[in-house]
Amino acid sequence: MKIRTLVLSALVATGALVATAQTASARVVCNSYGDCWRTSARYDYRPAWGLRVYDDNWRWSARDNHRYRWRDHNRGYYGRNGVWITF
Repeated sequence: MKIRTLVLSALVATGALVATAQTASARVVCNSYGDCWRTSARYDYRPAWGLRVYDDNWRWSARDNHRYRWRDHNRGYYGRNGVWITF
């Protein structure tokens, strides 16, 4: 009976953890100049900024190595000529 109670308690505790855990929602953002960065927050980027948002597992192909480059990330976006614009 004690083992049954322990197993049931463990299942309830695990269920509570799963129910309250939040998955990381990272994204890759690239501008039209090929500057790409990762962000863990969801921003409402304006269409005029010309940004594309991809899932975190997005990668460019080897033939596009000349087109894209990784940049640091922060709150904002990379504009023309690699200039960081904060918001």
